[in-house]
Amino acid sequence: MTNSAWETLSNQAVAACGVVYFLALLAHLVEWSALRRLPVTAGSIPAAEATRTADQGDGSVAVAEGGPADPDTERRTALFGRLGLLLLVLATAVHFVALLGRGMAADPNRVPWGNMYEFTLSGTFVVSLGYLLLYRKFQLAWMAPIVAFVEVGLLMAAVIWLHDEVAPLAEALNSPWLVLHVVSAVIATGAFTLGGITSVLFLLKERALRKGSTGGYLARVPGPDRLDLISYRMHAFAFPVWTFAALISGPIWAHQAWSSYWNWDPKEVWAFITWVVYAAYLHARATAGWKGRHAAILALVGLATLWFNFIGINFFSTTSQHSYADAAPAIEAPAVPGLEAQGPPDAG
Repeated sequence: MTNSAWETLSNQAVAACGVVYFLALLAHLVEWSALRRLPVTAGSIPAAEATRTADQGDGSVAVAEGGPADPDTERRTALFGRLGLLLLVLATAVHFVALLGRGMAADPNRVPWGNMYEFTLSGTFVVSLGYLLLYRKFQLAWMAPIVAFVEVGLLMAAVIWLHDEVAPLAEALNSPWLVLHVVSAVIATGAFTLGGITSVLFLLKERALRKGSTGGYLARVPGPDRLDLISYRMHAFAFPVWTFAALISGPIWAHQAWSSYWNWDPKEVWAFITWVVYAAYLHARATAGWKGRHAAILALVGLATLWFNFIGINFFSTTSQHSYADAAPAIEAPAVPGLEAQGPPDAG
């Protein structure tokens, strides 16, 4: 296949996986709509989580939304639940094809992390893949519609506002540290995002329980204790990966590219701010016993700094040397189509 054919395949795969993610979202919405006609402890997929939260004694499954379980409704619910999961698996596979096509379309072939559009494709792929890998371990059926919605929204933003044509990497990007730095940043970003989603649901679930409202979607979300534990485990996994990306591989690569480990680049500064916030989150949990609401809020502050570093800096900074920034380069470099500056395409 020619480079243009690979690029066309990638663009078509992005459109296709976006459509499939949307169909998965619709399937899960139908599933959860049908669940409203069943008791909270009935229904196929969320039943395990409902039982688990019942054991915690937090009252999260004490209210049944419907009357006696209807066998036809249960079968329909299970069908759309399995269909939604299958569509998420298919969308993730097509998503991978889109990434593969971007890398194969370049001459020479390269990893698909040369610009902000490609990093967005990679980050959303990790979110979806991470969800599927953790689906059984943490019984994450309740997160499916949110993951599908996030995928659709971010892919639409990437296609509409961030799309760039395939271009060769700048000379400074042709380094083994590209793979180490960006892969670790992508993995950490995906895990932090999943942890942030869980933290949001924790706050909503806790608020609903305080008000005595346990109906609707939140009735089938795990109890606050379970959500708090899942969020903590995701953040505990992501933090050392982010540490390697932001404070080890990033500075080493910067030294190779710019002859300096630290340049006070806006993305470097915000990557460190993100690290400090998440370090405070884990430290507070380990030493001060912070759990629940305070921990969830601090985790969301970290997520806000992470995504501001990823997206906001590119639109507000005029001094960033990173190739994701639309600012004028601080270091003069030969113009390369699609790359505005010479330097590591830092995710954070």
